[in-house]
Amino acid sequence: MAKEKKSFILYADQQGVINQLPDDVAGRLIKHIFAYVNDENPITDELIVNIAFEPIKQTLKRDLRRWEEYIEKQSLNGKKGGRPKKANETQKTQAFLEKPKKADSVSVSDSVNVKSIFIPPTIQELKNEFPLLDSQRFHDFYSSKGWMIGKNKMKDWKAAARNWLSRNEVSSSPKFKKATLDD
Repeated sequence: MAKEKKSFILYADQQGVINQLPDDVAGRLIKHIFAYVNDENPITDELIVNIAFEPIKQTLKRDLRRWEEYIEKQSLNGKKGGRPKKANETQKTQAFLEKPKKADSVSVSDSVNVKSIFIPPTIQELKNEFPLLDSQRFHDFYSSKGWMIGKNKMKDWKAAARNWLSRNEVSSSPKFKKATLDD
């Protein structure tokens, strides 16, 4: 196979083929494998050994190609010179300056958009704004969800309350009840 290569891989899944052979044939197969990897060009007229050896031979060839590619890659890297050697002297990374540099100026803005801050309503605010709304139930429901609507933070609790009321009106209408009962 390769003159400099001193080892090869015999995979565990190949044991199934070897276990099915009689011991004397399995011994001849192992000897055939070693002769092949040591470039002895073994030849046998034994059909069973040839059949069992063929998939092992293909695997050995594939592994040899990978090994040769690895060796070539290492050789090319070595020809490039490898990692640079460390300098013996201390290197200056920045020239010495008589006057120190002034710090860069940074400006920070503190402005806050007041509309983006959501403040949940109190139960009393809900009662005052929407007298027909079950304020406690609405407040408990959205409190338990962290005042989220789906995956989004609630922005307008009044709009949410109006939607809550309109859904309850639809569900309490006789037409809606009849449709749900008939289904």
